[in-house]
Amino acid sequence: MTHNEPRIPRSRRWVLSRALMVGGAVGAAAVPTVFALQSASAAVSVDMELVLVAAMVDPQKSGTGTTLNAAASVKAVEQALDAKNHLATSAVDGHYGTSTITGYSAWQKALGYTGIDANGIPGPTSLTRLGSDTGIYTVTRQVSIGSNSDSYGGRRVNTRTKNMLAAADAKLSWSLALTQGSYTTGNPSSAGTHDGGGVVDISVSGMSTTQRWQTVKALRDVGFAAWLRTPEQGFSYHIHANAVGDTDMVAVARAQVHDYFYGKNGLASHAADNTPSAYKGSFTWWEQYKRS
Repeated sequence: MTHNEPRIPRSRRWVLSRALMVGGAVGAAAVPTVFALQSASAAVSVDMELVLVAAMVDPQKSGTGTTLNAAASVKAVEQALDAKNHLATSAVDGHYGTSTITGYSAWQKALGYTGIDANGIPGPTSLTRLGSDTGIYTVTRQVSIGSNSDSYGGRRVNTRTKNMLAAADAKLSWSLALTQGSYTTGNPSSAGTHDGGGVVDISVSGMSTTQRWQTVKALRDVGFAAWLRTPEQGFSYHIHANAVGDTDMVAVARAQVHDYFYGKNGLASHAADNTPSAYKGSFTWWEQYKRS
């Protein structure tokens, strides 16, 4: 309470807070309609997986279109940001665009987060806290990246990326070998995409053409946006893979996920994805919920 706020008698404050938290626990005649409506909104369930997909796909769009069936979850998060004065009411639209990125970053900073932890992409702790503080939503399908200093084949990745790589590896009769991990800086050929989490490069040395595409398919099946990079694109042959929904992913890498969603190559050209149709699969299991 600030010094400018009117002092509310304790008994009345208690009644109002109870009305907000439990609704019908107080007699119907004692609960104004506005509080009853706020109580009902607390039952909203926010699907974190869908929110993260929208946070990667929406900012690059022209206009304010929504993604998949994520709009309801995104809108609940935006309503909570609005309640915390981190987002204008006019931006509460179910589109996780740049205004929502900025607003969510402000919320993260208010919680004391800095750097990549205040990138505007919800983590499980900040997202749950925002819902509980405002009473607007609860969180389902939480996503946690775990330790950011784990490794796979000697390359640094976070625990979630490690587990996803292992799941892709298990689909193949050969082993994945990383040439570049995550949280690496100073590589101009990567354009900063590896500066945060969730992004890896994979060797295709010794693989046949079919095996290369099968590896791309396996990575996509477990939730990566993955492409075979080729000399025609200006690269030596390798596979570039972004773990969709990684909360540590930097903006330039998230923009590649947007490209992937729309069947593009994730490069500056934004050309069509060069993956043969037999190996494209669905966008990812995130929106289909086909995980085992």
